[in-house]
Amino acid sequence: MAVQKINIEDFISQAATAIIIDVRSPAEFDHAHIPSALNLPLFSNEERAMIGTTYKKQSREAAIKAGLPLFGSKMLPMIEKVENWISTSEKKKDTTKPTLYIHCWRGGMRSAAVAWLLDLYGYKVVQLTGGYKAYRNWVLAQFTIPYNLKVLGGFTGSGKTEILHELQKRNHAVIDLEGLAHHKGSAFGAIGQLEQPSQEMFENIVAKNLVEQNSKNKSIWIEDESQRIGTVLIPTPLFHLMRNSKCYFLTIPFEQRLNFILEGYGKFDKQSLMDATLRIQKRLGGLETKTAINHIIEGEFKEAFAILLKYYDKWYEKNAQNQVLPKIELIPVRSEKVDPLFNASIVENINE
Repeated sequence: MAVQKINIEDFISQAATAIIIDVRSPAEFDHAHIPSALNLPLFSNEERAMIGTTYKKQSREAAIKAGLPLFGSKMLPMIEKVENWISTSEKKKDTTKPTLYIHCWRGGMRSAAVAWLLDLYGYKVVQLTGGYKAYRNWVLAQFTIPYNLKVLGGFTGSGKTEILHELQKRNHAVIDLEGLAHHKGSAFGAIGQLEQPSQEMFENIVAKNLVEQNSKNKSIWIEDESQRIGTVLIPTPLFHLMRNSKCYFLTIPFEQRLNFILEGYGKFDKQSLMDATLRIQKRLGGLETKTAINHIIEGEFKEAFAILLKYYDKWYEKNAQNQVLPKIELIPVRSEKVDPLFNASIVENINE
């Protein structure tokens, strides 16, 4: 057999249901990688640094000589690791060896070496031409596509994320940016969430989801967001597209939204709530911050959240006045409480 080399477009179309192996160092992989890829590092972080220095200061040949002894000692463990992945993979439907899709940073020596080893062992191996760098160029290109977006807006506590989840259950095309970012957008958005991905990893995940949802040939529902979600930013071309797409704005009374927030955040510990409140004290104001903190200490969460919700409503209105908003269609919601299932039915029946 021979290692097959393919370009990024073919790689994306074929690798969706394949085993993707990233042979870059653990640090490179941890920073960002192709979603669903598995890390089979040819070199450790320290080894990669040493070989890179040898390459720059001496020569390509010297770097190869420095790397060969390291590679030789890792051949058997690498094969055994791949075998273990395959034996436990849901993608293995029979006893034949699956195709392995391999890449490094630029499609160079690291992926070529591992591809050679796995091909020698009997696997069908496909190597990505241009490596992870080609993939990153593909990711950035996805954000320039004029997707047909339907933006779901509403003041804090409108249950927008929950509505998107319900729409997704009903087979609508949906991108949950906050879910992908592991952050709910506000100063309280990190409470109860997983660690946020790096900016680069966030972009990789968003691009993957955009392509998957766009393949449904439907308008993509997406939540109205600030460009910053916690520590990550919505890619600027995508954010501009969101700002220029029609926004369907839910109008839900303050008291209903307050009760919805109380239900969602009232379960968290007081210290987390106080820490989040202190993060916005400069904008909230000293007196309001102190009052909200005292309410939290006393367990008076509804009173504290009422102060915070008024702040976020004012902040949203202020930001709206300072930017060019997309065409907005107001969606009045008449119910006794914030009900994502009921509201999703309203939203999905909107005439475009």
